[in-house]
Amino acid sequence: MLKRVVLGEGATVHQPELVNLYDCVIGPGSKVGPFVEIQKNSRIGARCKISSHSFVCEGVTIEDEVMVAHGVMFTNGLYPRATNEDGSLQRDGDWECTPTRVRRGAALGSNSTIVCGVTIGENALVGAGAVVTRDVPDHAIVAGVPARIIGDVRHKAPAGAHPGSLRNGEGRQSCRA
Repeated sequence: MLKRVVLGEGATVHQPELVNLYDCVIGPGSKVGPFVEIQKNSRIGARCKISSHSFVCEGVTIEDEVMVAHGVMFTNGLYPRATNEDGSLQRDGDWECTPTRVRRGAALGSNSTIVCGVTIGENALVGAGAVVTRDVPDHAIVAGVPARIIGDVRHKAPAGAHPGSLRNGEGRQSCRA
């Protein structure tokens, strides 16, 4: 479902019948895969890739040239509840949306979870399965639960290792092992 979506020039939504986009902005040249939801008041920059099965909730800003791998989840409430104190179901305005920002050139690994209120720095790399609970500095590599800094993308990985294959803070691991 594409409802009140602003698509920049050259932006692509693959299999639009399999996505849920509403009241959001998708920047020029960005690509959105199937089974993605991007909620209201979210903004995706230019030349981003949002891979399948990812969830970008209200209040998330993703700057230009960001890679969001498969199954990335964002949150937007620090104290989520289904009901108000009187037992009525919560609706818009009954809770506080806490904004999150992913800075230019960052990459978020598959199945990572980004807890609201954080900023992920420019060109930072979040390892697969990481749970980000605090700000990530520019160029940092983070992995684990909770995510912690394990490297810097500006430094070359050891022979046989690839920074995209990080798992649960165990350090650099090769897929060929």
